[in-house]
Amino acid sequence: MRDFYEILNVDKNASEQELKKAYRKIAMKNHPDRNPGDKNAESIFKEAAEAYSVLSDPQKRQQYDTFGHSGLNQGGQSGGFGGFNVEDIFNSVFGGGGGSGFGGFEDLFGGSRSRTRKTAGDLKLKLKLSLDEIYNGVTKKVRVKRKVRNGKESIKCSKCQGSGELRIVQRSMLGQIVNVQPCNNCSGIGYIGGTELSSSTIEIDVPSGVSSGNYMTMKGKGNEGVDESLDGNLIIYFEEIEHDFFTRNDNDIYLESEIEYHQAILGGSIEVPTLSGNVSLKIPKSVKNQQILRLKGKGMKKINGNSCGDQYIRVTINIPKTISRKSHDLLTELSKEMGSRVSFKKINE
Repeated sequence: MRDFYEILNVDKNASEQELKKAYRKIAMKNHPDRNPGDKNAESIFKEAAEAYSVLSDPQKRQQYDTFGHSGLNQGGQSGGFGGFNVEDIFNSVFGGGGGSGFGGFEDLFGGSRSRTRKTAGDLKLKLKLSLDEIYNGVTKKVRVKRKVRNGKESIKCSKCQGSGELRIVQRSMLGQIVNVQPCNNCSGIGYIGGTELSSSTIEIDVPSGVSSGNYMTMKGKGNEGVDESLDGNLIIYFEEIEHDFFTRNDNDIYLESEIEYHQAILGGSIEVPTLSGNVSLKIPKSVKNQQILRLKGKGMKKINGNSCGDQYIRVTINIPKTISRKSHDLLTELSKEMGSRVSFKKINE
């Protein structure tokens, strides 16, 4: 079994705050909601919970530091430290006690996803958006397959006896770990029948400023139950499509622009693209290669706000491989006037 400090990637002298921060990072990345069907992520999630449950408890941590994993089975107590619930550990750190939702994403409309609400099942959808769509906001129409009520009678699930949950008990060095999962026979709703699969078109109003990792919840637009109180939600995860020449960092936009060497010396203005259209950018005299210029307020719109980030343009200077005879003569005259000057600087590695 791996060392608990190694699992959380912390030093053996890590503070309580450092332990919590390390666990949060791993739990956020590997939470089952974020990695549906990924057994490796699920294993890492459980392993981190087990490590944190020990190291966050002073008594257990002292026992572990002294005797290692074997000390957890001894502990000077009968039966060791007993079992723990993986989700209880998660909720103790992220809050909610079974209802605050998964903190790895930002719910755009301020809602939260309850992990204990028994519904006909949430549906998850990945929606790809261009930078232009994200900047302006957009309404998307998508086809969704979901269960809808058909008016027929439903029966109680025989596997979970109507609870919608299956409790899976696993043994570990800490004793028993109780992992509560939705019943795979009735999809966690406690009954079978009364619904059927149907395909429908749903309109999604995407606000401006979203980014990859954000999601929004459309309540009641998931699988339908035998009544409206059991309807699931439709959860839309946003994915940003890579732009041809814009790079986004939060609400700021970055772009590289190549100018001619005479523009770098004399200065002037050039037209550059932005998300809101082309604008004029002033090039200062004697601008340096790789110098970054800023267009204030020309970046991405801030989510649920009226302001925008900035756009940054990195200037690169084009040195042509060949020039005309006239340009050659002019540069020769300029060289005679300015003379030759060479300087040297230390390279900082």
